[in-house]
Formats: sequence, structure tokens, C-alpha cells
Amino acid sequence: MTTKKPLNARSLLLIIGILLIATTIRAPITGIAPVLDMVRASFSLGTAEAGILTTLPLLAFALTSPFSVLFARKYGLERSLFGALLLITSGIITRSLGNVWCLFAGTALIGVGIAFANVLLPSLLKRDFPDRIASLTGAYSVTAGAAAAFASATAIPIAAMFINGWNWALASFALFPVIAMIVWLPQLSNHTAPSQASTSSIQNEKIWKSPLAWQVTLFFGLNSLVYYVIVAWLPMILAESGYSPAVAGSLHGVSQFATAIPGLIFGAVLSRFRDQRIIALSLAAMTAISLFGLLLLPAWNVLWVALFGFGAGATFILALAFIALRSANAHQAAALSGMAQCVGYLIAAAAPPLAGLIHDKSQGWALTLIICIILCGAMAFLGFQAGKQRLIFNQREATH
Repeated sequence: MTTKKPLNARSLLLIIGILLIATTIRAPITGIAPVLDMVRASFSLGTAEAGILTTLPLLAFALTSPFSVLFARKYGLERSLFGALLLITSGIITRSLGNVWCLFAGTALIGVGIAFANVLLPSLLKRDFPDRIASLTGAYSVTAGAAAAFASATAIPIAAMFINGWNWALASFALFPVIAMIVWLPQLSNHTAPSQASTSSIQNEKIWKSPLAWQVTLFFGLNSLVYYVIVAWLPMILAESGYSPAVAGSLHGVSQFATAIPGLIFGAVLSRFRDQRIIALSLAAMTAISLFGLLLLPAWNVLWVALFGFGAGATFILALAFIALRSANAHQAAALSGMAQCVGYLIAAAAPPLAGLIHDKSQGWALTLIICIILCGAMAFLGFQAGKQRLIFNQREATH
């Protein structure tokens, strides 16, 4: 058993900064769902067009994730993460200006900034806190979920304070990255660039040829697909069950808050298992059950949205943990993170608008929910394979 190193003041400040960055990685995307009907009405958007507002960040994740590692090698992890916060802030402000092109351009910009943060944070944890990966991964998942819950729950009340006030609701999300930038400033003077010793193109090519890397990637991708379909359309699913926009927004917040709960316990659970196969199967089953509930027992939707949030949040933690646990070093973790998010988010990107089209064609959400349930079965298989205790390649191979 390895002994954890005590945390000094610099490490504590770094952890606080990481947790504040976590507040920015979900809320700016998921927080738009409660006011999506207002946005649609303002610009006369169709269902599929509204779905693109969720797809754009996912495309940005996929297209820019591979370049974030290259950027970090040149400028350092700390400065690259500060740049990500600047992009997120700029995107939030641009999206809130009230023009349709600003709406889409700002959304894409938010996606680019979040992509950098998502890829680089696991590498930072692997480098600076190798003995606390599970607990810190859980902690920033808790923070991300809590911030997203707050954004969802307050979006409708803020919008109601102004005439056509959806843009004020979206603009309020800038508070998260602004605070994170202020706290992150001391890290800029201590920035370090990742070593080039074990980040050769040969190693990156090996990552893409590894069956285990593909299992981790596809597990991440299917979880993202199901999660973003439900996150994008949950308020509308609830509205068709008879809930008011305010209540639907609050329940959306419940779902987001539930994603934070696994972070409180999941680190300890992961450390007690020799591998993660049973955990992966259980989480996929939990997600599928919640979708069955939304489909068949809408009167219990409070339970189902909470269960979905818990299952999706725990699966997200597990997917991120796979990136670190199946990697031999920080550089390989960054390469695998880039691969997982590039391919995974490409898989997920088309899902929200396609779900909207399926809704329009079938006049309901049943078919979309059934497809997501089937995908949970595929996710269970991939998680079982990725959960076996092994590395993509061993320590010796990782340094050549």
C-alpha cells in the first residue's frame, strides 16, 4: 500500500483551482436546457436546430481535444488551463449577446475551452497527485455536478426577471470561469511544460492501435451520447409529462446535482475493487433502469431523473478514472484522454439533433429513450472489458 504525501499550501491552492475549473466544464452546456424553449421562440428554431446547441460543444470537444496536448507541451499545463478559462468566459459572453450567430459562435467557443480543460485536467492529476487520482477525480466531479445543478435550477428564475431574459440567465454562468481565473493566477508563475521524453508520436500511434484504448474510448463515447441526449431534452420530456417550465428546470437541476453525489463515495469504492468490471456493469444497468422509468412510469419522474443523474455521474467518474488507471504515466494519460474525447464526442455529437428529429417524426420521446436503453447494453459490455486490471502498455514500453 502506498502512503499519500501530505498536502502543502501550494498543493492545496492547486486543488482549489482545479475544483473551480470543474465548475466550468458542465454548467455552461447543461444550463441552457431549461431555457431552450425560450431560445427557440426568440429565433424561431426547429427542434433539430435547437439540438445543435448541444452538439456544437461536442464537436468542439472532438475536433480540438487532440490539439490541447500539443498546446500544453508548448505553453505548459497551467497556462493552457488559464487559456481554457478565457475561452469559456468569452464564449459565455458572446452567446448571451442576443444575435443568432452569436448564440452558435459563443456555444462553439465554450466547447473549445471546455475541451482543453477536460483533456488536460486528468494529465495534471496524474502528474501532481498520482496517489490521489480517484479521490480528486471524484471531488471535481462533485463540484462540476453541483455547479451544473445550480445553473439549471436558477436559469428560469433569472430569465423571469427580465423580458425575454434567457440571455441574462446564460450570461450569469460567466461567474464560474471568472472566479476560477482569479484563483488560478498564482499557478501561472509556476507553470511547467510536460516533458518530451515519453510523448513521442510513436507512443501516440500505439494508443490508437490499442484494443484497450478503444474500449475506454467507446465506453466514454456511449456514456457521453446517452448523457447529452437526456440532458438536452429532459425539460421537454418532463414538459410532455405535464410539468411546468419552472418545475422541469428544477428537476433538471436535481438530475445535475445527482451527478455530483457519486463523487462523495466513488473514490473509496474504486480503491476497494481489484478491477472495475462489476462497477461498470452496475452503472450501465442503473442508467438503463432510469430510462425505463422515464418511459413507463412518468409519475415517478423525480426518482428517475435523480437515478439517471447518479448513474451518469458515476459513469463519468469511472470513464475519467479509466483514462488514468489504464495509463502508465501522465503523458500517456493525456494521449488517451485526447483520443477518448476526440472519438467519444464525435460519437455523441450527432445525437441531440437526431433525437429531436426522432421526436418530431414519432411524435414523442419513447423511441429515443428505447434507443438509449439499447446503447446502455453496449456500454455495459465495453465497461466490462475496460474494467479489467491492466495497462495499455507497460511501463517499459511507455518510455520508448
